[in-house]
Amino acid sequence: MKNLKDWFYRYVRSFYSSDSIIQQAILLKEKHSLRVCNEILNIGKKLDLSHNALRLAEVMALFHDIGRFQQFVRYQTFVDQKSENHGELGVRILKQEKALAALDRDARELILKAISYHNRLTIPENESPICTYFSRLLRDADKLDIYYVVTTCYNSNGTERKAAVELDLPDTPEVSGEILISLIEEKMISLHQLKSLNDFKLLQMAWVYDINYLPTFRMIYERNYLRKIRDTLPGTEEIEQVYCKLISFLKAKL
Repeated sequence: MKNLKDWFYRYVRSFYSSDSIIQQAILLKEKHSLRVCNEILNIGKKLDLSHNALRLAEVMALFHDIGRFQQFVRYQTFVDQKSENHGELGVRILKQEKALAALDRDARELILKAISYHNRLTIPENESPICTYFSRLLRDADKLDIYYVVTTCYNSNGTERKAAVELDLPDTPEVSGEILISLIEEKMISLHQLKSLNDFKLLQMAWVYDINYLPTFRMIYERNYLRKIRDTLPGTEEIEQVYCKLISFLKAKL
């Protein structure tokens, strides 16, 4: 684990820049990766995972966004639709750099698959149970920290908010009707449906439909993430109805 973390730090710091915009973006994803490590260990311990399983999960979390650094330097954006899929890019980088060479083949394959699935809308249904289990664990941990990032930055100044959200969506009062309907119907929302920053906030709230493990549901509830996002949205009856629906869903899972 120490050698893998040393490789991570060397790789990430090779992208450090005197350009303040690039440096802010690199630090954002470096800190995010390390917090996701803490979140995945936190969830895993509550699930009574073995020591080896926790180490495997931590490696997945450490490298899940390794494609983000090259993505931003190359394209000046974190928007996959405007550049390339950062999960797939990360898998290519890890293979090219032989970053996981010290691990056995099964562990490498499992880690790379979990990374490639972490940012997809869904995990392939024909995957093995162990791959599905760890992929869900990584997705839960990733969402937990993104909740932390967005709820912190929505109340920050515009520069910090842009660095954290990075979808270049207009910050207008509108909310798309089809997204409100999807939330009521307990459906996940695709990035292609987004037309405003408010739509993106609703997408983030809809992530509770894609949470997998009880400890994650509990942390989302205890940290009040849905309320914090809801408080930054327009005070309409439709949005309040959606919020109540999501809270009821979350409480039912608890």
